[in-house]
Amino acid sequence: MPFKVLDIQPTPNPNAAKFILDGQIAPQPTSFFNAEQARDHPLASKLFAINGVASVLLLGDFVTVNKRPEIKWSALTDKVQNVLQSA
Repeated sequence: MPFKVLDIQPTPNPNAAKFILDGQIAPQPTSFFNAEQARDHPLASKLFAINGVASVLLLGDFVTVNKRPEIKWSALTDKVQNVLQSA
């Protein structure tokens, strides 16, 4: 199911951003700390295919993406939104 990203919010962690969606993505916290853990989850595996994504949390109506410190958010946010909108 495709999701519209309503907002992107910073978190206390400068390497994490919260993508607020227009619908529920997961009823319980679902975390992936590497691509191997996400390989059987279609959406999480697509997010890990984006260079720089370090971990993913799916919960309720949001996705929190953690990036590697050397990657800039400007290189990631559009790519993450594209994956979520084509989910």
